[in-house]
Amino acid sequence: MCGYCGLFLTDYSTCSPRKLSPFCSFASTELFHFHVPEDTFLAVWNLIIFKEQGGTFGDHCPDQSVTVYFRSGAPPVINPLHTHFPGDTAVPGVFSLTLSWTLPNRTSGIFNVSSPLPGDWFLAAHLPQAHGHISVKGLQDECQYLLQPQLIVRRLLDVAVLVPGRPSEQTLSPHNHSALYKVFVPSFTYRVSAQLVCVGGRGVSACPLTLRLRPKAPPLHNSSSVACGGTSICQLELALPPWGHWVYVRVETPSRGPSRTIRFQLCVRLQECPQPSLSRALVPGAAMNMPQSLGNQPLPPEPPSLGTSVEAPGATSPPEHCWPVRPTLRNELDTFSVHFYIFFGPSVALPPERPAVFALRLLPVLDSGGVLSLELQLNVSSLHQENVTVFGCLTHEVPLSLGDAAVTCSKESLAGFLLSVSATSRVARLRIPFPQTGTWFLTLRSLCGVGPRFVRCRNATAEVRLRTFLSPCVDDCGPYGQCKLLRTHNYLYAACECKAGWRGWGCTDSADALTYGFQLLSTLLLCLSNLMFLPPVVLAIRSRYVLEAAVYTFTMFFSTFYHACDQPGIVVFCIMDYDVLQFCDFLGSLMSVWVTVIAMARLQPVVKQVLYLLGAMLLSMALQLDRHGLWNLLGPSLFALGILATAWYALSAVGTATHPHGAAGFSTCVQAALLRAVPSYSMLLWRPRTTTSTSIAFGICSSPAVWASCCLLVPRLTTGSRLEPGPGPAVTSCASMSRRSWALWAQEEPLSAASVPAEKGFGPGPGEINPL
Repeated sequence: MCGYCGLFLTDYSTCSPRKLSPFCSFASTELFHFHVPEDTFLAVWNLIIFKEQGGTFGDHCPDQSVTVYFRSGAPPVINPLHTHFPGDTAVPGVFSLTLSWTLPNRTSGIFNVSSPLPGDWFLAAHLPQAHGHISVKGLQDECQYLLQPQLIVRRLLDVAVLVPGRPSEQTLSPHNHSALYKVFVPSFTYRVSAQLVCVGGRGVSACPLTLRLRPKAPPLHNSSSVACGGTSICQLELALPPWGHWVYVRVETPSRGPSRTIRFQLCVRLQECPQPSLSRALVPGAAMNMPQSLGNQPLPPEPPSLGTSVEAPGATSPPEHCWPVRPTLRNELDTFSVHFYIFFGPSVALPPERPAVFALRLLPVLDSGGVLSLELQLNVSSLHQENVTVFGCLTHEVPLSLGDAAVTCSKESLAGFLLSVSATSRVARLRIPFPQTGTWFLTLRSLCGVGPRFVRCRNATAEVRLRTFLSPCVDDCGPYGQCKLLRTHNYLYAACECKAGWRGWGCTDSADALTYGFQLLSTLLLCLSNLMFLPPVVLAIRSRYVLEAAVYTFTMFFSTFYHACDQPGIVVFCIMDYDVLQFCDFLGSLMSVWVTVIAMARLQPVVKQVLYLLGAMLLSMALQLDRHGLWNLLGPSLFALGILATAWYALSAVGTATHPHGAAGFSTCVQAALLRAVPSYSMLLWRPRTTTSTSIAFGICSSPAVWASCCLLVPRLTTGSRLEPGPGPAVTSCASMSRRSWALWAQEEPLSAASVPAEKGFGPGPGEINPL
């Protein structure tokens, strides 16, 4: 950048690649933290985005746009879904950039910031909102979109420091079009004045220079400026500069400037509030003009060469900006839980002749991830029937006093947040999500009359109750949200995660919210769908399969209460910890399939008991590894089906059992596999918490699957039972065999232990069916 000629240093920083997620709330965004040093005249963010699938480049992954937000001083407050913010919430502005793909698996973007503000910069990135697509985790490799931001800064090394009140002789050579200087602004400074005097120039082009001022960072083309032109003396003022920061002064020539060296004198003066012994004692470090590294020596008297156009501090009565600043007591309760107490408060008496100014100190980085809340409450009994309105102005880094007539909370480049309370509106609130760190100043002023014109009150002293605090989320996200504490490396921040269709920064947008009646109906239907397990339980008990009935009862019980606890709204009932209920529900569902298939294999009792116990331990281990993984859940089911097929084949080969074989056997196995595949697929749908429709479908599908398996398992013909011969084969399929067996089983009494043969085979033995 040719506007700043001199020595500069290039710094480079980067963050590790992170996986991006579809946007649903700020908790689903990825946050990156950078630091921009002082005297930086150019910052370039290089945004590298690439796709991955199964550890390789995702050339076949669909293109999805990536949106990146930038903000200085605090994380960006974003609203890509255009939801409603909670009432009395101030939304700061951000920069945003949307990137499209230029290559099949890789793209990049550049974001340049000229003369950026120094300090912390935050980037937030996300993918577009998901549209409810459900995929099976583990069936195929998931497409991942990763972002790696890189920051390149160029900062000047030879910026001259000006001493306030002391003129400095400077020159500007023909090959240098500008020169940059800076002066430190201490606390309680209400004006910065820069005066430039050209030496040796005459005529219209005696002083072809332009003077620019800007706080915190080097001036830009749109910063406050004045062109000296034909006058040899020019002056530029900056009102209400931020306290404790540098103010940069830039002297420049036109692009086609003169071909001679220009000599000039530059002097910067600071106008400060009087009574330094009172006011400066309230803010640490205010008694010095520069940082400790620059010393604290008294300044020499002003030289007479520049005249007396600028007032010296304390020469005249101070303006309305000079009022004592009252500190506040910071009480840290927890992370992002800080209360600010005022001395002799919380009630504040506001006399009519002067405002009250309070300072709120937010720690760098630590306090920017929460919500700064402010509440004013007017004590109407203190007004004595006067028409009094109390105004509050909250500004950052410098206080702004309210006038006696026109009530505004902005002046030139400084803007704040305005609040007001009166007899008709006694309470006023203000919420600032992700506030900038540093010192915030609250100015309270009582005025009389009716707007828009107010006058100073005569004898009325208003009393207000002030409550200021820092909290993690807005109103703790309300009843339809959960405040989550998030972390990106060493930076902590908080965000709301909404439920039951509620959206917004504080979960207050009810445009797509589920009604209470719908939530209650969904919960009841979901819980009552587990009653489909009752027929298998009754059937297993009647057939003396007590262990299997216990497993079905366990599944029905924990599935009912797990889904009652897994609801997204306020209709929730949890009898124990959510994680315990989820584990027991998943374990019971898989164990129901496992014990049913093992029982159908007609194994020896010892072998069957060993497989029951081994299956319970292996399924518990698989669920602890990944409760939504495909092969962790499908593997044990396939292994059980393999045991079943092997046992049936072995028994059929030795002729000790009659099982469906040939086309009928294949049809029976396909029916059993499909009855178990449907609930297994429903259970493997990859979502952190299953939706109502998915859960109801799983409950309705899994219980008939177990029921149908019991139909193949429990009907056992006793000796003397008779079947009516049909036109076709004796047993053609699982369904026909079950109908005939059930017809005889329903006419008999419950089976006794003596009537149930040992675990020998499926269905009746070879000599147990007597034809008519």
